[in-house]
Amino acid sequence: MRPYELMYILQPTLSADEQTALVDRFADLITSMDGSVEKTDRWERRQLAYELKGFRDGYYVLVDFQGDPALITEMDRQMKLTEPILRHMILRREK
Repeated sequence: MRPYELMYILQPTLSADEQTALVDRFADLITSMDGSVEKTDRWERRQLAYELKGFRDGYYVLVDFQGDPALITEMDRQMKLTEPILRHMILRREK
């Protein structure tokens, strides 16, 4: 398994429960595909540098996890289909 870092921005209109549900959904996706979540860091609402999908701010989530390339492909696909996610990026970390 390889170490990865995932950063995504959630719409500012989501309630705390909706945010938690989305964070849990992607953590469950990682564990269901034999990955492991090392750390999840949820940031406060922050202003964006430029407008994304009509929003000027959003909630940032940073996740450090271990997984296989197949997990990355599926996670990227799921994130593109999830409308409340304004933007996401998955990076491979150095060991």
